Amino acid sequence: MPSFLRILAVAGLALIGAQQLAAADDYPSRPITLIVPFPPGGSTTVMARNVADKMAVTLGQQIVVENRSGAGGTIGTRAAAKASPDGYTILLGYTGTLSIAPSLYAHAGYDPRKDFAPIGMIGTAPSVLVVHPSVPVHSVAELIAYAKAAPAPVAYGSPGVGTANHLAGELFANATGTKLQHIPYKGTGPAMSDLLGGHIPMMFVPIPAAIGNVQAGSLRALAVTSPKRSSLLPDLPSVQEAGVAGFDVALRYGLAVPVGTPQPIIERLNKELNAALASEDVKKRLATEGADALPGTPEAYAVDIDREETKWSVLVHKLNLKVE
Repeated sequence: MPSFLRILAVAGLALIGAQQLAAADDYPSRPITLIVPFPPGGSTTVMARNVADKMAVTLGQQIVVENRSGAGGTIGTRAAAKASPDGYTILLGYTGTLSIAPSLYAHAGYDPRKDFAPIGMIGTAPSVLVVHPSVPVHSVAELIAYAKAAPAPVAYGSPGVGTANHLAGELFANATGTKLQHIPYKGTGPAMSDLLGGHIPMMFVPIPAAIGNVQAGSLRALAVTSPKRSSLLPDLPSVQEAGVAGFDVALRYGLAVPVGTPQPIIERLNKELNAALASEDVKKRLATEGADALPGTPEAYAVDIDREETKWSVLVHKLNLKVE
């Protein structure tokens, strides 16, 4: 490269660096939008608000939680990927959208590794495997035996195609040699209504959405989906404990921004996110959701996204679950 071109290249890099530092120094100077790619009221919205309220105080700007639902969360996630990389649009990352959808949907419209820069994880939370009381099973082992003896596949509901709750059923069936029939709904609420009414026999449900009905006896809980037990249901075994080796479907939540967002802004957001997760009130709120806070670095969240996407893509391709 001629010397004058090298000088221009170095000058250009220096200018970009100076612009990024200036942007970081002035950041944030207006409200920030946090896109949640699911309808209001679900676990993703709860997780988003838990950290957004605290981060808004330390950042000195409002964080507006905006629900953009549709197509298994891919519409809102795609919109976040295409947003201006200036730190004013943040995505609530979730297992279903960053780890499952890219391989499940032929036209998801984004690549979690190439289109997003991770900020950091919020935490993880298990779901709970529940059955309607009319189903004559009281353990995972009994459910497996029941499903194997059934003349037709046992139906299970989920909040929609591509959600972690959907893939939990596929993973369970594959790991246990049983046949299950997936019944997708438009959200956890409608699925729960049919489950409580006995129209579907079983479901993997976020614990907060099920615990009241479990305690009231209108649903029977069999196991939690994380490797360890939940503090909300401490007497309930994990699916692994119940004999299904390697079963791990903890819901994972984090924050990310469009790729190209200045590194100083990412570092600032990571700092404020970790500070929020260290606060007692946020930890208590997460605990009520059965979630464990996982403060960490952007790099650690990138590794987590990569590992989870690899895990679920193997299952999607093995079972030919791809949606055109």
